Amino acid sequence: MNLRHFHPIALLLCFLLTFSVAQAQQTPTILRLSPEDQGRGLNGSQKNFYFAPQGTNEYQNAGFFGQRLRPYLAGNTQALEHLNSYRRQKWLFLAERLTFVGALGFYGQQVLADEGEQRYFSNPQKVAIGVAAASLLANVFISRNTNTHFQRAVEAHNASWPAARGSLFQRVAPTAVGLTAAPTGQPQLALRWNLH
Repeated sequence: MNLRHFHPIALLLCFLLTFSVAQAQQTPTILRLSPEDQGRGLNGSQKNFYFAPQGTNEYQNAGFFGQRLRPYLAGNTQALEHLNSYRRQKWLFLAERLTFVGALGFYGQQVLADEGEQRYFSNPQKVAIGVAAASLLANVFISRNTNTHFQRAVEAHNASWPAARGSLFQRVAPTAVGLTAAPTGQPQLALRWNLH
């Protein structure tokens, strides 16, 4: 076996492997929302979103605040701003729910507080009813755009994806590089591409 031809091929192989590993770490992925979550719009339900990175059909739970989506959006400030708005809206939603449940609990406690006759409309109970009503009204405004913030975060991430792919050479870089032996015994470079 002639090692004189092998040395340049080995250097090229090391360079390509290093380049492809570095490129794989920098390449963003397109994110897809589950079909149910794509249809959620204004005033939609406040359950968790599910998303899947490109190339997989397994949807991942994004978490109540979208925290499992954050690593995919790293480096995209516009997408992170939308995700932060989504998180803020979810905190407001939790605060509103706690206020509503607290007001109902206080009202129930006031009804059952006396040993004798139950009273349903005393002054503290009026305040509790007012707080509960204000909480429900606030829920309408809080929940109105919460889901759209999450959807905008995914859309902003996907909109920046083609620009982040890089140069033409990076798009035509091989997905696998290897060495093989020719029938004459000389080493050959083997390259493989995945066509999308």
